[in-house]
Amino acid sequence: MSNILWKSLVVSPAVLGATLLVSTSAFAAGSKTTQVNAPESKVASNEAALTASTDKTTKTTSVFTAVTPIETAQKTDLLAQAQPQQTDVNSLDQINKYGNEGRGNSQGQVTSVSQFSDVQPTDWAFQALQSLVERYGCIAGYPNGTYRGNRALTRYEFAAGLNACLDRVNELIATATADLVRKEDLATLQRLQEEFSAELATLRGRVDNLEARTAELEANQFSTTTKLVGEAIFAVTDAFGDQADGRNNTVLQNRIRLDLQTSFTGRDVLHTRLAAGNAQRFDLGTPGGVNGTFEGTQTFNIIGGSNASNGVALDWLAYYVPIGPAQLYVAATGGIHSDYAATNNPYFEDYDGGNGALSTFASENPIYRIGGGAGAALNIPFGKGGGILKPSSITVGYLGSEPNNPGLGSGVFNGNYAALGQVNFNLGERIALAATYVHGYHGAGSSLFDGGGIGGTEDLGNNQTRNLGVVGTRQANTIDAPTSSNSYGASVAFRPSDKLSISGFVSYHDLNSQGNNNDREAWSYGAGIALPDFGRKGNVLGIFAGAEPYSFNRAGRGQRDVPYHIEGFYKYRVSDNISITPGVIWLTSPGQSNNNDDAIIGTLRTTFTF
Repeated sequence: MSNILWKSLVVSPAVLGATLLVSTSAFAAGSKTTQVNAPESKVASNEAALTASTDKTTKTTSVFTAVTPIETAQKTDLLAQAQPQQTDVNSLDQINKYGNEGRGNSQGQVTSVSQFSDVQPTDWAFQALQSLVERYGCIAGYPNGTYRGNRALTRYEFAAGLNACLDRVNELIATATADLVRKEDLATLQRLQEEFSAELATLRGRVDNLEARTAELEANQFSTTTKLVGEAIFAVTDAFGDQADGRNNTVLQNRIRLDLQTSFTGRDVLHTRLAAGNAQRFDLGTPGGVNGTFEGTQTFNIIGGSNASNGVALDWLAYYVPIGPAQLYVAATGGIHSDYAATNNPYFEDYDGGNGALSTFASENPIYRIGGGAGAALNIPFGKGGGILKPSSITVGYLGSEPNNPGLGSGVFNGNYAALGQVNFNLGERIALAATYVHGYHGAGSSLFDGGGIGGTEDLGNNQTRNLGVVGTRQANTIDAPTSSNSYGASVAFRPSDKLSISGFVSYHDLNSQGNNNDREAWSYGAGIALPDFGRKGNVLGIFAGAEPYSFNRAGRGQRDVPYHIEGFYKYRVSDNISITPGVIWLTSPGQSNNNDDAIIGTLRTTFTF
């Protein structure tokens, strides 16, 4: 048997790989670190919006099936700790490395060599393997019933497998079954043990060191259920043009977001996000000065509850949880429709983060900017996915902009609100479609595309303020009397190949006001082309063009030009956690006015994610 055992151990690396994986699985099980596996929306791009199973993240894994875009691999899944030292990060990386070895290839003990689908009686080592399986029971196979005897192994794997067989022999001896083990077999095993004593000692030392580091992490970790996802943006930007040039200077602006993501069941996630920044908008020379137009607003101008003076604010508090096949979204503050509804704008949409388009317009259809605040949404999947139509879904949601105010005309249901309904379709693996309807109510002194107040406010006097719009012209935004709105939108994303993505949207808005001359219509449309991995893996070249929301019904003399928006950017990925994005935004006829010269905004944005 000694010759058989030797040949089997030498030529059958999967035997030892299997036992090593069992050992590493035990090591991983010994760690009490909890891996949060929950939706990670608002911090990710939606490049997988074209697949049949899409999710958010950036806000973690699947949020909504076939609806919400996933986060790319731009975030490192580290446990949330208060400024972890480098040694802690390295320790955690090692833990993840060992814990992930063999993941998806877990092995189970077999009782007969016939259970291996890739082992035939004609194989030269068949009898040796049969002996190891049926006499000693120290061979494990893969879940799919394969043995994988041709896979290469290391000396460490061999040592670990040998150790497992020795343990089995000792067990047989201890249980009075020593008659199954011949003297020459034990001698062979002893020689092998002596030969690999150095590797066994090294492996034992690595395990002891790993256990010590794991204990240190467990003793000092921030939480077993919460991780921290952060983003910091530095942006050098300026506006140019005959009118804009004399009203603006080159500025260095910043914004930071710290998102605490907590999972209680492994399938849910609670987002508690803090934000601070100092980014202000440019004066493009339109009536009303710096607040005269909302065109060209950049995503880092969205601070959410902060005073744009680096004041820290809670800008988003929301909870995602599955309810049967459906997914429930509940926002206590800072909720927007794109938190739960698919925007179908891959590589441009980053939920106002720093890894997508520069502007709020190029990020998503303006219909998702109508209303926001607190409320709930439900995503209900349907369809079996047969044929060209893949699993699809229906999305419904309601957000109120004044949920915390108990006064008359305020609250969750009596204040400004927006209710959304959307049908999502996935055609094949490369086409995604969505049809959207939003009904809203907006009190006097509101803006249509205000996102529930994420763009800041302006003082109207008499202790009144107005939420500023985050996209479009003032003619399309300003609401001077109580108004109800009905908006209709459509979006499509098409991915001809892994290196090309095409997306577009259109929206129509019908506003009916209680005041005179306040009824109006507004339009918006746009399309973009993105080239992922352009020049280097992780880079993105994007070009987007369209018309920001505009309205001619209330336009004054000379204010009937369509305000076109043309944008180009190139996100260069320096590392997994740092990207640099130079870009240009070209705006024609700001404020819909033919008297306003074109404005050009140039930006160099650096984004740190952690």
